[in-house]
Amino acid sequence: MDDSPVKFSPGSFQAALRRRVEHHLAPTGAGGFDDPRLYAKAVLILGWFVVSYVLLVFVATSWTAALLLSLSLGFAGAGIGFNLMHDGSHGACSRHPWINRAMALSLELLGGSSYIWKWKHNVVHHTYPNLGGVDDDLEIGPWVRIAPHQPQRAIHRYQQFYMWMLFGLLPFKWYLLDIRNYRRGHVGRQRFPKDDKTERAVFVAGKILLPVWALVIPLTRHSPLIVLLFTFTSLFTIGFVLSVTFLLAHCVEDAQCASLPESRRVASEWAVHQVETAVDFAPRNSLLSWYLGGLNFQIEHHLFPHLSHVHYPKIAPIVREVCNEFGVRYSVSPTFGSAISAHFRWLRLMGRPV
Repeated sequence: MDDSPVKFSPGSFQAALRRRVEHHLAPTGAGGFDDPRLYAKAVLILGWFVVSYVLLVFVATSWTAALLLSLSLGFAGAGIGFNLMHDGSHGACSRHPWINRAMALSLELLGGSSYIWKWKHNVVHHTYPNLGGVDDDLEIGPWVRIAPHQPQRAIHRYQQFYMWMLFGLLPFKWYLLDIRNYRRGHVGRQRFPKDDKTERAVFVAGKILLPVWALVIPLTRHSPLIVLLFTFTSLFTIGFVLSVTFLLAHCVEDAQCASLPESRRVASEWAVHQVETAVDFAPRNSLLSWYLGGLNFQIEHHLFPHLSHVHYPKIAPIVREVCNEFGVRYSVSPTFGSAISAHFRWLRLMGRPV
């Protein structure tokens, strides 16, 4: 296994882009950290999660109410992932590291590990998005082919139909693969330290937390079959919403996806690679942007991951303008529906016999 560093080609695009965006943000202050809107949203989404859970476990008496509340719990959980966990893990919520850390720890509530996520997402994915053989987010499993470098199997011919039902398994995958990755000490080819006692304690506590709220507490009130059914519904909803949002931004026809060259040198500049491997979607849908924590502005997020997502809609026109000046392809799916269609087409394309 070649562990030599991957290098990007030099260029002036990133410097020009950063100057333009910093000039735009200067009057409002850098980053928009500790924005009251972010804290209000965090309280609202956490409240949504807690209320849905309490009503589901302690109040609901009908199948209809339980189903609706389990779906509500799932959408609230995904909202935690988009807004608290994701922004916190990037240090984009606050000037105070402990607040960002507290936000990032909300991933433990969903079955994942904020420590593993930091390496898998912040380090690997954000440095090498859609780079086959490096970006571990592309390695979903043998039952799906979402990148040209992956092996072709007969079952992939139908993946555009069956994959939608597998997306919801993300929390279960997180739970199990995090344990495996922690024991191995690496995510894909990225090694990470695992001798920090605090991180080890948080990791273990996180793996205890999910079974407690999802199984142990509900089992004091309901039969095992009922608990398994509605817990699975909630966790499946969380996984489905989170998975689809990522895939709509990176696994579509307009997002460049290529294998790492043998030279381990990427032909484009780092910032150019970030733009051309991502696609924005539904940029004018303010409600969706609010719920997704601005992740439908995926290009802006990859270029400025430490910037509060409240700024993404404002800097998107600037990013597009600079892209036009430098001849960098900037791709947008105008609506959520068009993004879904684009991902369906990509799954179908990747599933065709080579």
